[in-house]
Amino acid sequence: MADLADTTDTADPAGAVPSAARGGPRRRTALIASVGAVVVTAVAVVGALGLGGGEEEGPGTPSRAGSVVPVTRATLTERTRVDGRLGYGTEIPLPVRATGTVTWLPEQGATVRRGGALLRVDDRPVVLLYGRLPMYRDLGLTTTPDTTDTESTETAGSGADGERAAPTELTGMDVLQFETNLAALGHTGFTVDETFTAKTAQAVERWQKSLGLPETGTVGIGDVVYSTGRVRIGRPGVRLGGAAGENTLTCTGTARKVVVDASAADVAWAVRGTGVRVRLPDGKTVKGEVASVGKQAAAPEGGGEGDPEQGGATVPVTVTIRDQKSVGRLESGPVTVEYVGREAKDVLAVPVAALVALAEGGHGLETEQGRFVAVRTGLFADGKVEVSGPAVRGGMKVRIPE
Repeated sequence: MADLADTTDTADPAGAVPSAARGGPRRRTALIASVGAVVVTAVAVVGALGLGGGEEEGPGTPSRAGSVVPVTRATLTERTRVDGRLGYGTEIPLPVRATGTVTWLPEQGATVRRGGALLRVDDRPVVLLYGRLPMYRDLGLTTTPDTTDTESTETAGSGADGERAAPTELTGMDVLQFETNLAALGHTGFTVDETFTAKTAQAVERWQKSLGLPETGTVGIGDVVYSTGRVRIGRPGVRLGGAAGENTLTCTGTARKVVVDASAADVAWAVRGTGVRVRLPDGKTVKGEVASVGKQAAAPEGGGEGDPEQGGATVPVTVTIRDQKSVGRLESGPVTVEYVGREAKDVLAVPVAALVALAEGGHGLETEQGRFVAVRTGLFADGKVEVSGPAVRGGMKVRIPE
């Protein structure tokens, strides 16, 4: 305050203050310093906005914090996850044609192979054989009346009425299917073809003896059940002592598979033969393949068309697992199926963390020298993002800000 009073006292009569006395040089210095601060701030803002005109910072500029990574070429794969159920598939009834009383049933979950007994009816085994054609008639030699002349009849030792019994050989694809199974079980001595001959009947008798059955040489329509392969026994439809019928016993295949209730509006990914990944309840991932896609959509639980955002109608998708050992001992439970939604091959990519938001809009990358370049983003997958633009090239170093 004393200095200020002294300066005022030295003013000339006209009221003009000399420049030296007004402190001009000191105020000019302060003004220049303030302008310099504004310029530095403006440069920093321009750089952050990516408006640096493409000029890199000088060699004396101190480096910014953050790690540096290269722009690389990669194939990005977007995977989508859906819930599924591990199991053996839907249980279906076995086509049991035997009639009588059920006297024995296998345990649920048991595996039956070719030649094994599925159940016993009237204490006779119903045997599993492999094939696609169902059993629709008895197989064996039949006899038909044959009228011949008197001389032939007398030579054959037939009765006076001139008739004798002549065996008739059955033919058909069902004969070929049965003879193939009979030979596979080790009962041979005949030609495997479409004709049921006397030698076939002899092999049938040997097979019946091994089963403890009367050796008739004829296979009844209820003696066997055909399946495309071995089966896993499901829930029985009757109890011991009940009458045998078409719903006596159910079965599934023996291979574990996954069923996904896929959204009917987004099931394009489910193409037969498409590879997927199945994540088991223990966290382990195994390979799977789409085997079939249902043709009928099911309404969501509770009825109605459903909210598309919450999940509407669904279509069952069956996924098979080729390597059954990879599943371990797990037989059922919830799983997650991962499939490829989109894929970008041989594209430039950086970690998602390297993207910066530009004030003028869009995204950019900060180079190792601190320059910002605008980029166009594509597919996001596996923690990386597809990037493109005139200033982006493979191998360039970009910064991941801290």
